Amino acid sequence: MNRELAEHFTKNWLDAWNAHDLPRILAHYTDDFEMFSPVIIQVTGNPEGRLQGKQAVGAYWAQALTLFPNLRFEPICTLIGVNSVVIHYVGATGKRVAEVFHFNEAGLVFRAQAHYEP
Repeated sequence: MNRELAEHFTKNWLDAWNAHDLPRILAHYTDDFEMFSPVIIQVTGNPEGRLQGKQAVGAYWAQALTLFPNLRFEPICTLIGVNSVVIHYVGATGKRVAEVFHFNEAGLVFRAQAHYEP
């Protein structure tokens, strides 16, 4: 991972979410990617806070886009790791979020973990 790739991913990911374009959002992920989030626990009751696959996560995110019709993510910063990126941003509720994205060799996200400000 380098700065150019991380910034490119961040811009495209934020633009897709801010456009409420679910197919564009999902294009960043592998078909079988895993999503971990404490909000998954709240919304679905799944105690693992985990969803797997574009179909399951896509349905969950479609619901989020419906619940937050004015959803807009505001970037704070992007952090670079080894085959990973953290996007720190202000989320739909106005609180800070840090989301960790793990990339495969093809440059697609196979695992993502969301962390929310209490």
